[in-house]
Amino acid sequence: MSSNKGRKLVPANIDELKPYVPGKTIAEVVEAYHPAKISKLASNENRLGHSSKVDEAVNEALKTVSDYPDPVANKLKASISEKTGIGSNRIMVASGSESLLAILCRTFFQNKENLITADATFIGMFVQAKIRGVHMKQIPVTKDYRFDVKAMVNAIDEHTKMIYIANPNNPTGTYITKEEYEWMMEQVPEDVLVIMDEAYFEFTDTVSDYPDVLSYDHKNVIVLRTFSKAYGLAGFRIGYAIAREEIIQYMLKTKLTFEPGALAQAAAIASFDDEAFLNESRNVVRSGKERLYKFFDEQNIKYIRSAANFVMICLDTEEEAIYITQKMLEKGVILRRINAFGLPNCIRITIGLSHELDHFEQSFLEVINT
Repeated sequence: MSSNKGRKLVPANIDELKPYVPGKTIAEVVEAYHPAKISKLASNENRLGHSSKVDEAVNEALKTVSDYPDPVANKLKASISEKTGIGSNRIMVASGSESLLAILCRTFFQNKENLITADATFIGMFVQAKIRGVHMKQIPVTKDYRFDVKAMVNAIDEHTKMIYIANPNNPTGTYITKEEYEWMMEQVPEDVLVIMDEAYFEFTDTVSDYPDVLSYDHKNVIVLRTFSKAYGLAGFRIGYAIAREEIIQYMLKTKLTFEPGALAQAAAIASFDDEAFLNESRNVVRSGKERLYKFFDEQNIKYIRSAANFVMICLDTEEEAIYITQKMLEKGVILRRINAFGLPNCIRITIGLSHELDHFEQSFLEVINT
């Protein structure tokens, strides 16, 4: 028998992969620092919680949890279809945005094809592309932390398979406008897929120049949305993709058969039916952002106005960002320093409830004035 002693256990792309590192959990912070109170403002969750309708729906779904869930989520797809006006045959449900990104990477890339995106955007895209060995062209964001749409279009070559745009973008909160989107789609070849990751779509209701992507008839566009943010279902892991039927059928071939689970599907259906909760969530975020803008103006802290449910601040140095994030953590305020996103001097703050923002502001003042 021949020996393979020189063979690596894993491919080079996996060996070199830097996995996604989530924000600190409440339990981790309590164990490490024992703060008097905790405000978790690091992971862009809905700090309001979730719709009260979810509890009853999930309890009912528990009665059948011994059975496999509907593999294509027909009832949820019908709800999404009704709300969006898109046919169910153009909708696919999976276990959150990261699962959808993984499906995209394993379905469409081959040989030396590349992906174009920004250098400061959702890490999940970087991780899933790296897992599949996809070459990424990471285009620098503009000076005001926006996607450089023209530079991305100019980067397209004969090997480009996909363009990824998070709109609004995580972690910057910026977005590409209707005018930018329309110009981009006129330039992009039809055989290049354009991924519009709209995880924070529900918070753009007051953004006048935000593109209504679903209203266009672009055959190469795939829209991703999630129930993790505005609907407060991050723990259930559920999201969906909308594209033309042929694309959805290809994606279904590589999706894990029984994702998402029955409880997640039930929770999502119940959430979709609760417009009052969605509106309350939007109001909390809208008023919270204005409060933080005013606070940062008063403290002369640079921030980026956001179309999502968080605000990014930009400090002078990486050392300052490290210091503030750590000192805030010790006071029980969990923030996200976004060095992993390529912005080492920036910190992202999720919009919390009033008492959480009280805690944030008080602690922040104590830290910067020490």
